[in-house]
Amino acid sequence: MLATHSHTYKRHRPERTLLYQLVERHYPEFLELLLQQGKSLPRHVEKEFEEFLKCGRLEYGFLRVVCDDCKHEKLVAFSCKKRGFYPSCGARRMAESAKLLVDDVLHGYPVPQWVLSLPIPLRLLLARYPKHLSKIMQIIHRAIATDIIHRAGHLKKQAKTGEVTYIQCVGSAVNRDIHFQMLFPEGVFTQERESTNFKRVKAPNHGNMECLVHTISHRIAHYLEKSGLIERDMDKTFLDLPMGDEDSLLPLQAASVHYRIAVGPNTGKKAFALQTLPAKDEKHYGQLAQINGFSLHDGVFADSHQTDKLVRLCRYIARPAISEQRLSLNDSGKVRYELKTPYSNCTTHVFFSPLDFGA
Repeated sequence: MLATHSHTYKRHRPERTLLYQLVERHYPEFLELLLQQGKSLPRHVEKEFEEFLKCGRLEYGFLRVVCDDCKHEKLVAFSCKKRGFYPSCGARRMAESAKLLVDDVLHGYPVPQWVLSLPIPLRLLLARYPKHLSKIMQIIHRAIATDIIHRAGHLKKQAKTGEVTYIQCVGSAVNRDIHFQMLFPEGVFTQERESTNFKRVKAPNHGNMECLVHTISHRIAHYLEKSGLIERDMDKTFLDLPMGDEDSLLPLQAASVHYRIAVGPNTGKKAFALQTLPAKDEKHYGQLAQINGFSLHDGVFADSHQTDKLVRLCRYIARPAISEQRLSLNDSGKVRYELKTPYSNCTTHVFFSPLDFGA
């Protein structure tokens, strides 16, 4: 007798989630607060919130699905399909992206995860001018790819490598934290007649990492200076930021980058954090190099036969901005967000007022 498997579709109800309830209740309050100050959000930001509040709601559109055999019907609500902060759409995109990468791109190769973090001033600069992110990404990719090719004993014209990069704009404390999550095959591809060969290389040592982060930081600084976004003199480097923006987005971004409260009576104060003893002494795995606020980490690694680990890596770099599982309210009505990994100072949670969480 053959085993039968039944799969039951259960409609997601976003209006029952805490994140949706917080946005639905406090987003209009936030807009009213800005209006009282003579400010407003950019239209693309307002549209993101509007689409979020419509996503998954039947009253904003649905598809009627009918079973050919029993004629039973189900209603499937339309989703926003945005790349913003909605966990449901983000989780679906994460799963689809990970499957594509594992099945068709990276399977069968050793793959380490590279993470590049930027100095806080540059996070704010690129939050204000996101169109430069693609160029920054190209600079990072060229530097790491060239290093891998040279460690394999080849010139750039003799071998190639590849990479998958996701630009994450939100940190684990739901703060504005632009960083680059990258997967590079740990080796190079060479072409010999009609066949393509893969040559594996050893992991970079600490000296390689320091040289890389030094090269990347100088190339990024040179590009930003050439683009007119920073000005350099003999003593200091200045960021050219239009702090008087009418749309008021920059002060909100600056508060988020610096872990500060953006609105309300406590504006400018540091976000409240809960510090506890860590469960264990966490150590860095792999290589870590830090120079002038730039941080490059080559830590987590999936070998060619470790398919499950590769799936986890791919899902992690493509993860949505906010995890609903780590979001809650405490007894006093504050929004509590649990960090995925405790900070080095033992911080495990951050707290916001509902209004500031939305900001």
